Amino acid sequence: MTQSPSFPHPDLNRILFSADQIQTRIHELADTIARDFGQEEFLCVSIMKGSFIFAADLLRSLSARNAQPVLDFITLSSYGGETSSRGSVSLLKGLTLPVAGSQVLIIDDILDTGRTLQTASHLLYEQGATQVRTCVLLDKPARRSVSFEADYCGFKIDDVFIIGYGLDFNNRFRHLPYLTTLTPPPIP
Repeated sequence: MTQSPSFPHPDLNRILFSADQIQTRIHELADTIARDFGQEEFLCVSIMKGSFIFAADLLRSLSARNAQPVLDFITLSSYGGETSSRGSVSLLKGLTLPVAGSQVLIIDDILDTGRTLQTASHLLYEQGATQVRTCVLLDKPARRSVSFEADYCGFKIDDVFIIGYGLDFNNRFRHLPYLTTLTPPPIP
């Protein structure tokens, strides 16, 4: 863990994963996913907003391995501006592409309680997906409240509030190229 004197906020105090570490792990994930899905086209569903940077880098890495991902987005919310899940998941924006008959890879920023990915998986199966797998950048098992595990995981983390590389607090800090802790979260 690296200290940095140039954090954009005084409560950002330690880098958990650098930009280089993140990119290395994404390439490793892409190797495994490309091998598992083969050269057939498959639908990648990025859960917005937190996963957009991770999804973009992962799809570029998959394409470099001759995988055939097609991208769509879904917007689900379980945080609603808080630092912990409210316990329910709301669908804010559905998919635009057909799912029936497709192999699907759901891409999300963090597996926390498990409710968001469980909800997304059920939704895609209800829409006719033949197979649904999940890929998360971060897994926080200490917060799991439903029985759900990701098929592909970048990093396991402790029960800390993470921002950067797409993850935010009140839509701030998504642009950071690394993952860092926010302690204590600022009060808006």
